[in-house]
Amino acid sequence: MDIVKIPKMEVEEYNRLIQDGYVCRIAFQGEKYPYLAPFLYVFDGKFLYFLSTKYGRKNDLYRLNPHVSVEIERYSGDLSCYNFVTLQGYLIQENDAITKKRIRKEFINMIRDKNLSQNILAALGHEPSEPLESIATEERSNIWKLTGVTDIVALKNK
Repeated sequence: MDIVKIPKMEVEEYNRLIQDGYVCRIAFQGEKYPYLAPFLYVFDGKFLYFLSTKYGRKNDLYRLNPHVSVEIERYSGDLSCYNFVTLQGYLIQENDAITKKRIRKEFINMIRDKNLSQNILAALGHEPSEPLESIATEERSNIWKLTGVTDIVALKNK
């Protein structure tokens, strides 16, 4: 019996998957095991950007080694339809004031457009009762950008 291989996605398909999504997983290189964490992201058509609280294991691992794998997936409830993309690259902290302001506004717009709960603010270093705009007016989180992507694996079942 032959093994069935999952078909690859075309660039346009996985770019659409990335553009449509907003939650991913990032695998950091741990001392012995990888460390996997969920992140909100925005995609500007060229780069993925992530907001990261300024504390926790992910920050320690980022400082030790910024090389990561990022995984974005979409699937139906019964798994009759699924696709995913994994990108290997490295994170850099965004320090340009204009870019940081633009990206923070994109996060605010994404949270509004996706009608996400205010509770998501807790994952970004804010109280859920705070106004959404506090993401842009206060820098309680780092902005990381995925760059130097060396490998992309994008598969689909249809």
